[in-house]
Amino acid sequence: MFGPMLRSDRAENHIADTEMGPIGIRVTPPREEAHGVFVHIHGGGFVVGANHHHDPMLERLADATNLIVASVDYRLAPEDPYPAGPDDCEAGTRWLIDNAAERFGSEVVAIGGESAGASLAVVTILRLRDRHGLAPFKAALLPYGLYDHRLTPSVRSFGERPLIIDTLLCEWFTAQYTGGQQLDDPDVSPIFGRLHDMPPAMFLVGDQDPLLDDTLFMAARWKAAGNDAVLEVWPGAPHAWDYFDTDYARAARARMYDFLNMRLG
Repeated sequence: MFGPMLRSDRAENHIADTEMGPIGIRVTPPREEAHGVFVHIHGGGFVVGANHHHDPMLERLADATNLIVASVDYRLAPEDPYPAGPDDCEAGTRWLIDNAAERFGSEVVAIGGESAGASLAVVTILRLRDRHGLAPFKAALLPYGLYDHRLTPSVRSFGERPLIIDTLLCEWFTAQYTGGQQLDDPDVSPIFGRLHDMPPAMFLVGDQDPLLDDTLFMAARWKAAGNDAVLEVWPGAPHAWDYFDTDYARAARARMYDFLNMRLG
């Protein structure tokens, strides 16, 4: 469904020396001159995946926006449940903020991720703001995130369906990741965060995605806190449909690239 897993010839692996230890950063430059760094956090339900699994998508994003894409690797549950993943994303992003200009010739200007990566991106934005007084992002790209680990009505009512993820898989992912943590802690479920002074964000989700409510609710809270937000609900689309090799997927990717270009151009 997602096509073969290909590795980019352009992407290079770097090691960030951080307070959390060494963290992998996979850097994909655009073909033309770059004008910023996009911090990417990969999806996978907080349990699976790695930054090199997204190479074709990140190549396309880099070329369409002329951004250097820096994808942060992070520890995964259940071997390393919360807070290991957010700790690594915070530390890796701080390293990029401090070192990207010298190492890659451009400064950090945007952040994003898909699914679990969108959730971790929001947690990273909140941690940088509240713990370090940092607000480097001019845009956040946040498709189909899981923002409430109590599980929203659309997750609970979705049932068992062969559409990438369903109720049972969401329940399993959140159980592996949270490990008995308080589920309404904003550092676990960022829907509960104080969302003032957040960057302009684009939220996308398909109406056949169990995480539909997560996106609807987070976009509403984002706007209510006084931030700019674009919300798009794509009819008939399941979870992660933008990774498919279809015209509908390409149209969704084009909308994301247009958002970044508009905000960062």
